[in-house]
Order: sequence, then C-alpha cells, then structure tokens
Amino acid sequence: MTTDTKSPSGLPLPTGTITFLFTDIEGSTRLWERDPDLMHEALIRHDDIVTAGVEQHRWMLVRPRGEGDSFFAVF
Repeated sequence: MTTDTKSPSGLPLPTGTITFLFTDIEGSTRLWERDPDLMHEALIRHDDIVTAGVEQHRWMLVRPRGEGDSFFAVF
C-alpha cells in the first residue's frame, strides 16, 4: 500500500499534530434574508480573512466553500 504525501494541489500533507479549522458565519441564513447586499460584502470579507491566514501560515485549504459559508483548513 502506498501513502500519498501530497495533496491534490501538490502541496505536502501536514504531519505530526494536525489542527482542523472550520469556520461558519453564525445566523447567516437570517442575515442573507434580512440584507443580502450587506451579507455578500461580509462573506467576501470572511473569505479574504480566512484565505489570507491559510496562505500566510501555509495551511492547507481542504474545502474553500463547504456548507453555506463555511471553510475547512488544516495545519
């Protein structure tokens, strides 16, 4: 049996102690219904913050858009 040591993106998989990061915008369904334009801007900001953290710390983004507004990354 072979063990893959790289992710589909070609980056090395994390080893040792692995931390999972899941994000979610609490109450987002209600916020989308109340003010979709403002929520759209908030989602862009959320995505920018998470993506910057992933890139800065060389984490691996597992799923950039999970359910709804969530992100999933490991490091």
